[in-house]
Amino acid sequence: MPSDGAATPRRRTVVLAAAATAALAPMTALGSQAAHAAGSPPAFLHGVASGDPLPDGVLLWTRVTPTPEAVPGSGAGPAVQVDWEVAGDKAFSRVVARGTVTASAATDHTVKVDVRGLQPHTPYWYRFTAGATTSPVGRTLTTPAHEASTAGVRFGVVSCANWESGYFSAYRHLAARSDLDAVLHLGDYIYEYQSGGYPEAKYVVRPHEPKHEILSLADYRTRHGRYKTDADLQALHHAHPVIAIWDDHEFANDAWAAGAENHTPGAEGEWAARAAAAKQAYFEWMPVRASIAGTVYRRLRFGTLADLHLLDLRSFRSQQAKVGSGSVDDPERTMTGRAQLDWLKSGLADSDATWKLVGTSVMISPVAFGSLPAHLLAPLAKLLGLPEGGIAVNVDQWDGYTDDRKELLGHLKDRNIENTVFLTGDIHMAWANEVPVNMATYPGSGTAATEFVVTSVTSDNLDDILHVPADTASLVAESAVKAANWHVKWLDMDAHGYGVLDMTAERSQMDYYAVSDKRRQDATAAWIRSYRTLNGTQKVERADQPVR
Repeated sequence: MPSDGAATPRRRTVVLAAAATAALAPMTALGSQAAHAAGSPPAFLHGVASGDPLPDGVLLWTRVTPTPEAVPGSGAGPAVQVDWEVAGDKAFSRVVARGTVTASAATDHTVKVDVRGLQPHTPYWYRFTAGATTSPVGRTLTTPAHEASTAGVRFGVVSCANWESGYFSAYRHLAARSDLDAVLHLGDYIYEYQSGGYPEAKYVVRPHEPKHEILSLADYRTRHGRYKTDADLQALHHAHPVIAIWDDHEFANDAWAAGAENHTPGAEGEWAARAAAAKQAYFEWMPVRASIAGTVYRRLRFGTLADLHLLDLRSFRSQQAKVGSGSVDDPERTMTGRAQLDWLKSGLADSDATWKLVGTSVMISPVAFGSLPAHLLAPLAKLLGLPEGGIAVNVDQWDGYTDDRKELLGHLKDRNIENTVFLTGDIHMAWANEVPVNMATYPGSGTAATEFVVTSVTSDNLDDILHVPADTASLVAESAVKAANWHVKWLDMDAHGYGVLDMTAERSQMDYYAVSDKRRQDATAAWIRSYRTLNGTQKVERADQPVR
């Protein structure tokens, strides 16, 4: 593996493997798909979840199955009253809030409760009851008061979880950690493909439901429901609040405002109807508050230490440019839309937090591709969504919308906005980047921000596409990319796993973890590398060890 120092073994530090399995055994049992027999009472087959924590509240979620036929996407089943409780202890001896809501087929029997009146930076436990049935107990955590000084904030960071590509053991290992304030999911929580569409049928680990490509509201609901039967995914949601944004596969591959690469108008209906169905199912099934614009861009604050700006880079973007057309620089084309870009710029300028975090589903750092052997061009192009005839630029990333990027980075530079860290998913690789003001004159022109990109939970990366062992073909590709991009301090094209972002007043550090084998439910996890940004530097440097 190429590095900026001596090479280290990929599986150097195995963490929490046995502990995770033992600690989560009860949660795993709760995630099993036990049959809901005729005449049975209501059941909570999809777990519970919390999200979007605030100093005084949090969003709670569950899905109740009132009768056997009321499966996700069916539109069947009666309305049912659901009671909810929030307590200051796991035994529920100190209940601090409670209420009743109705679950009905109109929302696919999902329930969302926006609880307020809680105390800042405090753990809480919650549960739901329908009839005589009580849900699993979830744990959540409110954020520090907006003006509170806090010593540290720590996030789990994940993206790109393709059901058919493997098991979600990365979620299990994050669920086992007791030191996280929240988990940040940067998109591709679900995938829209038909079974065997990605990856090929012979490499499918477990089949999608439904088997066909999802198009309708019922389809998207069914796919979300399938995901939330996964024991490790349930464990993640039971253990931590999740802060999520969407990327393209919550809709269709390479989605933009009026279409997608993986959508055929006419044969697959109108894009507007498909996108509306995908959004409705997403907000039904995810513990996410919609913004005023009815999308996922929003802002959360963690005391005076961090502001987290979350972006929607699918709902407003122009269609991806054709490589070589020159239109990537067209100022009339946009990634963010005018309103969202202005909102982001003002939020960054007005922030008094030490760290300005930006959750972006696609990479903002520019990437030029050096000379690669012919046998690596096609698979790397497939991975990055590029033309197989030659790699020039990834038009689905910010590289395809350079005017928006230039305006944003110029804003950071001109306003002297320090400590902006972009947190990114999407491309199934791990990166640690400095974001240059001008790539052509870097490092002389300086850097506007830094960027940490996490690899996929399961979605295919380079060794998966080539069907070769890790750290073989990728070594050549990684070396070529780093040689052509001095601002890229590290990348890993083979790992699957997650990141842990730890922030203090002095530094923001990303620890990268890899799972041993995404095709095994009992996969272990190991620390592979850490990078950090010191306060006021806009630089990336290697850290010798993880924060834990």
